[in-house]
Amino acid sequence: MIATSRTPIRFSAAAVVCLAFIGLAACSSAGGGGSATGGGPNLLTAEDLADVQQLDAHQAIQRLRPRWLRGRGGVNPSVIVDGAGRPEGLAALEAIRVGEVEEMRFMNANDATLRYGTGHNGGAILITTKR
Repeated sequence: MIATSRTPIRFSAAAVVCLAFIGLAACSSAGGGGSATGGGPNLLTAEDLADVQQLDAHQAIQRLRPRWLRGRGGVNPSVIVDGAGRPEGLAALEAIRVGEVEEMRFMNANDATLRYGTGHNGGAILITTKR
């Protein structure tokens, strides 16, 4: 018979946190739908918008994803069009025709702050146009 030594493996707290972070990142990037339109609750694609072509972006969001317009703590979400912030806020959505939109995405306040810096306490609505 062969004798073996079984020493328990010990992980440092930093290693455990790192592994947990990697696991959460993998789960969050897995994609998948969560809505009837297939784009998920935080995404509207050109396909999702096909039936509301006559509307502006604000009206389309109001109809399809009204939750996006209610920022956290009563603060309106920021509007970012093709990577550039719009100082007029939600009013900027009224000038964008749905036919010009490739996709619209909602980012929660934490993600928007990480990506774009401070000042996005209500989250952010990201618009990518077909231009």
